[in-house]
Amino acid sequence: MRILVLGGTAFVGRAIVEAAIDRDHEVTTFTRSSLPPGAATGQVETLFGDRTHPSAYNFAKGRQWDVIFDTWFGAPRIVQESVEKLRPHASSYSYVSTCSVYEADPLPLGIDENFPTVAADPAAESTNYPADKRGGELAVLAGFGPSASFIARPGLIIGPHEWPARLAWWLRRISEGGEVLAPGPQDLALQYIDARDLAKWMVASAEKQTVGIYNALSPRAHSTISELLELCKATTNSAANFTWVTPEFILEQGIQPWTEMPIWISPDMYGFYGFDTSKAQAAALTCRPMSETVTDTWTSILSEAQSVLPPGRIPPGINREKELNILALATINSFHRL
Repeated sequence: MRILVLGGTAFVGRAIVEAAIDRDHEVTTFTRSSLPPGAATGQVETLFGDRTHPSAYNFAKGRQWDVIFDTWFGAPRIVQESVEKLRPHASSYSYVSTCSVYEADPLPLGIDENFPTVAADPAAESTNYPADKRGGELAVLAGFGPSASFIARPGLIIGPHEWPARLAWWLRRISEGGEVLAPGPQDLALQYIDARDLAKWMVASAEKQTVGIYNALSPRAHSTISELLELCKATTNSAANFTWVTPEFILEQGIQPWTEMPIWISPDMYGFYGFDTSKAQAAALTCRPMSETVTDTWTSILSEAQSVLPPGRIPPGINREKELNILALATINSFHRL
């Protein structure tokens, strides 16, 4: 296939490029300045430009691709412009959206692809993440139609070169050793996708001309929070000790789920790890074990340059001083411990 990747240098976009190369496709990337994997060896044609500029897509004149891959997460109007300018030059469009587009607070368990989504405008400027991604979906569906659109809705995405480095934070923190604040319950079921599995599946789906909207995640309880932390400890050869505490204690201390305690979610958010993924599994999505994702992510941290958060973005993870204070409090009030 002839593949055009809008982006292709960071996390999921990078994984898509690598998956396409591995499957011997002809790959072109359109990026602002960074080189995608395979560019230095001539495996990938790299075009430079800013897709927010009015003349961004002049490069497409006289060219044709079988599929376009897009991971954009800002203003949906940018996706709409891409679709309008590139529709004459491509047979299909594959877009990485998110399970955050579903309209519910809290999310119930078992949401499938037919669940109502947030209100969104494909021509809008950036407002919030769910509306931006849903707007991008609408732009793709309007421009290419359901018969030529593939929309993946992942939730938690982890793996090598992860951005914004939630798994990487746990690996680094646990590698430091000492007492580590561990958020319970220990059997909290995790649902996620390794970016490489997502990318491989999306490329393979394009090969088969698969279309539709899919919750692109592992089956529910593919791993647990305790397995994740123990794997981080084993992988980093750490001497860390975990102080497991109740979710109620975590929340009482004002610790923010997901941000200060990366990957962990509070009980009212459990639906985020409970999506129905049977449609994606029927369409051949497979997910590697957590052990492989953790090991490969740590190897990447030790051996490769990692993505940097844009200015103004707060990195994930609890402040060390705050963690120490809460660990001391947990020791005094042992009934909060698990």
